[in-house]
Formats: sequence, structure tokens, C-alpha cells
Amino acid sequence: MHYTLHQLQVFLKIAQLQSITKASEALNLTQPAVSIQLRNFQDQFPIPLTEVVGRKLYITDFGHEIAETCEKIINELQLINYKTLSFQGQLSGRLRISIVSTAKYMMPYFLTEFVQRHPGIELIIDVTNKSSVIESLEANEIDFAMVSVLPEKLKVHRVELMENRLHLVSSSKLDVKAFRTKTDLLEKVPMIFRESGSATRKAMEDFLSKRGVSVKTKMALTSNEAVKQAVLANLGVSVMPLIGIKNELKNNDLQIIPLRGLPIITTWNLIWLSAKNLSPIALAYLDFLNTKKDEIMKKQFHWVEAYKDI
Repeated sequence: MHYTLHQLQVFLKIAQLQSITKASEALNLTQPAVSIQLRNFQDQFPIPLTEVVGRKLYITDFGHEIAETCEKIINELQLINYKTLSFQGQLSGRLRISIVSTAKYMMPYFLTEFVQRHPGIELIIDVTNKSSVIESLEANEIDFAMVSVLPEKLKVHRVELMENRLHLVSSSKLDVKAFRTKTDLLEKVPMIFRESGSATRKAMEDFLSKRGVSVKTKMALTSNEAVKQAVLANLGVSVMPLIGIKNELKNNDLQIIPLRGLPIITTWNLIWLSAKNLSPIALAYLDFLNTKKDEIMKKQFHWVEAYKDI
């Protein structure tokens, strides 16, 4: 067999996109060029890699096996490239990450040392809502996304980082003891929600639904910071991520209201498309993250342990 790296790359892209047309667009090649590379690659195997049914291209079971091997080979070659560049201190280019607004309280800590090691890197972070994060990921506009709830319709790989703990929070000015029960509090004090589509909002709605709580007064705000400011102003209570209220708790401006069923615990995940060919910079960052994440969590987020029994 005498297949080339280029043939491996072309076939992998065809297998990922299940289309010669889409593969040619993704690789900036003409359709005839992609077709020729596919044919030359296929000629080296006695078993079909693809089949056409009703004018649609399908990858055979054998083809999927070969595609997985192609991906491993290409990733290993990229690994050699990035390790060489990293050793020489020459990593450069863009690292693009999209994160939900709550993640801005923790994501920078997982980037600082990596960026300091590689000053030639241009870091682009888009802080937005969950829907926009997933749209950017699906459109292949970014390298990574940071979410606490995995997208249901996308095939992704992930690195688990730290827990995302959601507590019921109010201004310290609110007299919790003035209410007969916690359910009484939830029904009488305005509830402050995130916008529709937010993972925090869904977690909050699911929690209230399970408790059978009927919220009479509520408001919706489009960022975690806006929710925090509204709670600080004693406009109502909300279920908020612990990592976003460290200073307010320390200064006694906010209080956590203990409640059965809380905190809601999810996990922060750095995710990327399973079909994506990661750049040397992205591969280097994954290597850094897998090596350093536990150390970073212990150093930067040890304070959350004090609230684990609430």
C-alpha cells in the first residue's frame, strides 16, 4: 500500500461530512480533485470504503474503521508538529473559544499559564449565551466551547473540568426567618431567571417544578452578572452558580439560602466537535489542560469547599 497523508486527510473529511461536495469545500479543493483522491485511496483496499444509495454517499462499516485510523494517524502527526513548535517556543496563531456567560468566572484561570508560555498566541474568547455558543461550535467557527450542559444533537469530545454548583441566593438584606417555610419564601419573593435557553434557567425551572412551587412574580435577565446585580439590589432571589458570587459572599452582600434539593450540581466541560481536525495550538492547549487542570482547580477554586455542606 502506498497511500499518502493527503489521501488520509481527504478520506477522513469525506467520512466526517458524508459528502464529496462538502469535503471539497472544507478542504478548499475542487470536487474532481477530491473524487480522484478518494478513488486512488479506495484502489488500495479490496473492500469498499463507500457506497452510493439513491445518489447519496454512505461510508461502509469498513470505511468507518479506516476513517478512525486516519484520524488517529493525522492527530499523532499534528502532535509531533506542536511538540516541536512548543519545544522551540514558536507556537503562534489563534485559539478561539466561546463560553457561556457564567464560565467567565473560571475559564480565564485555565488559560493564564498557557498563554504566558506561548506569547505568540492570539486568544479570542467570545462570552455569550448558550444558544450562540452551540451555533458557533456547530458552524466550526471556534476551536472549543465551554458549557455546563452538553449539546444533545452534536457529536463532541470533552474534557471535564470542575463542578458547577447552583445555590438559592438572596441579598443579605432579605430576612429569611420572616417566612413560614422555604416554599412560602419561594412563592412570595420575586424569582429572577436567566433568559430562555440558559442552562441555569432550565436547572432552576426543573427544580421549582419538582418541588411543585408556583412562582407568582418573576423577571428574566440576559446575563449572570445582571441577575447578580438584581439580587444584590434585593429585587428578588435566584438560583446562581457559586463561582460567580465569591466576593459578594465574602463581603456578606449575598447569602445562600439552604434548601433541600440544592445545590444543583453540573460539570463544566470544554468541548469540541468530534469531526474537527484540531490545530497545533488547540492540541497543545488540550495537552496543557489535561496536565494542569487539577493543579489549577486546587489553587484557584479551593474556596468552594467551604460551601459544600450548605
